[in-house]
Amino acid sequence: MKVGPLTVVAIALVAGGLGVVASLFVGGPGPLLGTEAGQRMYADTLSATAPAPPEGVSVAKRGDVIAPFEVAGLDGDAIRVPTAHAGQRVLVNIWASWCGPCIEEMPELDRFAGEQGANGVQVLGIALDDAAAVRDFLQRIPVDYAIALDAPGPADAGVRLGNPRGVLPYTVLLSPDGRLLKQRIGPFAHGEIDGWVAD
Repeated sequence: MKVGPLTVVAIALVAGGLGVVASLFVGGPGPLLGTEAGQRMYADTLSATAPAPPEGVSVAKRGDVIAPFEVAGLDGDAIRVPTAHAGQRVLVNIWASWCGPCIEEMPELDRFAGEQGANGVQVLGIALDDAAAVRDFLQRIPVDYAIALDAPGPADAGVRLGNPRGVLPYTVLLSPDGRLLKQRIGPFAHGEIDGWVAD
């Protein structure tokens, strides 16, 4: 049987794809998720397989201006995202007190926020959690950046910011005009935020 060049290319592509899938099962997705291309593929896959959001809820994609929404500040005052920080870049981190990887990255987020000052990238943590659980958690592991609350569900802050599957932790970088610039699924390692924000 004679095999043509297109057949050889097709077989090579399939074999390469299977190799990537096999490496994810053997070595985990860590190295792939650490790249911008890997993050884009992961976010696109999660979005493509997610159920449709409730009517009137916008799920942002990269490049979109975020449709404004409100979350409760931990002190009770509402925070309007993204307009509360209009004119500044904002790193929004979606987390929960029961999420192990979220807890591991919080010292890194706190370090980054502390180095930014009033004119740098602003950091906002939105806990998809119960207010009492968040307050108890912050007594044990305090942070100096703003924390807000939202109820987890099909219209929560994470969904509106482009994470319809609700994977935690989830972080986005918003431009000064409220445009979604970058998405990050999974925790940041020590020192990683600086390079991620700068790219």
